[in-house]
Amino acid sequence: MKYLDPQLQQRIDNKLALLQKLRPLSKTAVKKLQQQFQIEMTYNSNAIEGNSLNLKETFLVINEGITIKNKPLKDHLEAKDHHEALEYIYELVKPQKKATISEILIKNLHQLIVKKTDESWAGKYRNSQVFIGGTNYIPPEANQIPSKMNNLIKWFSKKRRQLHPIELTALIHHKLVYIHPFFDGNGRTSRLIMNILLMKKGYPLAVILKHDRKKYYHVLSQADIGNYTHLVRFIALTVERSLDIYLKTLTPASKKTEKFYPLSKISKKTPYSSKYLNLLASQGKLEAHKQNRNWLTSIEAVKRYIQNRQRKRKT
Repeated sequence: MKYLDPQLQQRIDNKLALLQKLRPLSKTAVKKLQQQFQIEMTYNSNAIEGNSLNLKETFLVINEGITIKNKPLKDHLEAKDHHEALEYIYELVKPQKKATISEILIKNLHQLIVKKTDESWAGKYRNSQVFIGGTNYIPPEANQIPSKMNNLIKWFSKKRRQLHPIELTALIHHKLVYIHPFFDGNGRTSRLIMNILLMKKGYPLAVILKHDRKKYYHVLSQADIGNYTHLVRFIALTVERSLDIYLKTLTPASKKTEKFYPLSKISKKTPYSSKYLNLLASQGKLEAHKQNRNWLTSIEAVKRYIQNRQRKRKT
């Protein structure tokens, strides 16, 4: 079954192709982007799970080794563990490496994620039932986890060449959190697994923002009942955001043609209100990416949307 909207897929495929054409990339620029994304990913992925460090504090803990006053030790340790796990996956996705998704890899990532905060269960499947607050979903019994994880790896081996990379990563992300094999760290581990697959295909690190936490949990709950379309679109827009940032940073100034602005500014130069543009952006119909809570788009992107809409009306 096809879950990714063809127009959105084409848009993302084109942007990935543009990024590939820019290669070889400036090592200095790429290194700075990677460092920026690692801090952003660490902050957002941990914050989704309740970590109280803000973005600047996360940077200071990781890069400066500073202890933040009145913040729990656990939050500091989670930041350091997550950053170390990211360093690990950046090594895994290097071209000369042949990493594939396996139970061993999933356990290794989990061990890195919680090694300072839950040492006794790092890299080990849970041995009792767990319940997830704020949801009616009850994960499988502990004695079912080995067989379900084995089936997950078999599913991945079968589907890895049948699905678009974004569809594959969105589905395996959900399937892993649905099994909920560990006592803690399931979401963070799943988001890293998702990124290994994306980065092996040439995409930048995809960061699910804390500001989108409510929507993120909603699309996961929709996937719980077999509706994967919303989750795939959500992940696709997350991937597109990273591509936009990379292209904006790495494209030579002489080739840059589009400038991105907040929707409130763009709306004044288009037939649409900022509210309607926000709806189009969230549905993946308008090329846009998020900066903190706000969507950014360009006049050219709105024109392309209008042209595509007119073309569809004629067919």
